[in-house]
Amino acid sequence: MIHVNTINDRVRKIYESQGKLLNSFIKEYKVNKLVYYETAADLNNAIEREREIKKLKRDKKNKLVEAMNPNWTNLIYRLMK
Repeated sequence: MIHVNTINDRVRKIYESQGKLLNSFIKEYKVNKLVYYETAADLNNAIEREREIKKLKRDKKNKLVEAMNPNWTNLIYRLMK
């Protein structure tokens, strides 16, 4: 399962992904790793990019992840820096 989401609160998302605050999707599908992320200059650009990624087929999403993170390791701690 690849979950695509736009966030503007990095700390909240870190807690969420570590199981501290679980939204229903993350809880239901047991999403527990951040394997890919992008940054955007503003929220409108981020939302547009989220929509583009959501429209991609699974293999295209996998290629995006593998270009940044070939081993699919958890990148959550990279965001904490």
